[in-house]
Amino acid sequence: MNKLHMIAKGVAPILAALLMTACAAPEFKQPAMDVPTAFKESQQPAPAEVKTAADGSTWKQAQAAEAQPRGEWWLAFNDTALNELINEATRANANLSVAAARVKQARAIAGVAEADRIPQVGIAAGAQRVRESDVALNLPAGTPVPPASVFNANLTASYEVDLFGRVSSNVAAARGDAAAQEATYRSVLLSVQADVAQTYFRLRETDAELETLNRTVQTREENVKVNQRRFDLGDIGEFDLSRAKTELATARAEAIGLQRQRATTEHALAVLLGKPAASYTAGNSPLLDGALLPVIPAGLPSSLLERRPDIAAAQRAMESANARIGVARSAMFPSLLLNANAGGTSANTVADVFKWSSRSWLLGAALSMPLIDGGRNRANITRSEAALEESVGTYRQSVLTAFAEVEDNLAGLRVLAGQTAQIEDAVVSARRSADLAQKLYTAGRSSYLDLLDAQRNLAAVERSAVQLRGDRAVTTVALIRALGGGWDASGAAPTVAQN
Repeated sequence: MNKLHMIAKGVAPILAALLMTACAAPEFKQPAMDVPTAFKESQQPAPAEVKTAADGSTWKQAQAAEAQPRGEWWLAFNDTALNELINEATRANANLSVAAARVKQARAIAGVAEADRIPQVGIAAGAQRVRESDVALNLPAGTPVPPASVFNANLTASYEVDLFGRVSSNVAAARGDAAAQEATYRSVLLSVQADVAQTYFRLRETDAELETLNRTVQTREENVKVNQRRFDLGDIGEFDLSRAKTELATARAEAIGLQRQRATTEHALAVLLGKPAASYTAGNSPLLDGALLPVIPAGLPSSLLERRPDIAAAQRAMESANARIGVARSAMFPSLLLNANAGGTSANTVADVFKWSSRSWLLGAALSMPLIDGGRNRANITRSEAALEESVGTYRQSVLTAFAEVEDNLAGLRVLAGQTAQIEDAVVSARRSADLAQKLYTAGRSSYLDLLDAQRNLAAVERSAVQLRGDRAVTTVALIRALGGGWDASGAAPTVAQN
């Protein structure tokens, strides 16, 4: 007996440690990521703060914090129409409503999990009309047994003792899911706002292109009139007149095609605003000046891990998957359920149920543990561990994608800035060439083909300049999105409406 006692005494602590280690969720470890010290496309350190917003607020270097309040970054574009569109989309966008509903669901599920932490208390009352058989009552056969009424009222309580962390792990997993959905909501919110801004700038770019094409059409119409007069006078042949009419029809066809593109962009904007396409009409607002676009400092690469809501969502998903390993492990070990029941039972009247003499009570504890489950619980542990591995991979991919998107847009803005400088010089030269060609043709010192070539070149260069302005605006918004949005000291964090 002494030897057995000594063995048991030595094994007990080891067994207890093994049990606790086996069932508890593993300690969460942040996956290692090779974060660069600076973005490759950053040509020089950004200033500590750049005043750009219409309300006088500032863009600041990133301060790592997922929950840091994000401001109204679109104010930096100083565009009243854009401000109204984004506010309208934030209120009415359908995808944003879906994301908000998912947040509410996740919070409710977390509340269900939290409920397991406290005892469950309930009340039960009932009435029965019973007639027992004479045999069941050990009476002689044929003995008449009258029916009886039974009334009862009971207060019940039950509570699961969290021996091996099932409840706490389940709560942690549910909280992680809710936090992930909240981060996803912020990601959808940022995407909707950015989509509205980009679609809006594409619409304005198309308006500016149409304006340029309309000027080209006017020029072509004037050429047709001039060539018609000269043809009537016999100064030129029919070839020049036919060519002028061809160019006019071609320019008109391009303008009509661009109107189709504008209609498609307008319809896309209507969907983002939560409106039927048929009931929304955007006003004409050509994008005339790209110099008013804000300069967005990229900040430090490490700050991207907290600023981007999609990365925050992936982070919370990892933590939730890690907690579910604890839930799966706890299923292999005993569970202890405490229960209590107190009330009254009477076979006479309902009032007798509440008499002291009718009282009854019960206290109990039930310990249960699986013995043979065909490997189900072990398979669940393997599945939960694999789910954690999946979430780690998703997190790493999110981080790599975030870095690539920032680099893409920094490179895009750098290249577009260089292109814009060159195209502006080209516009000046093309306008001068077209003016000289017109004068030479009017004086009869050059052919109509020379004039036409100069005018074509001017039209192409002006359209390229307009397209570059649109690309710069869209890429600026894309950079803001890639950086996780902007904020200032006075901004308030977006929250999900509690309807």
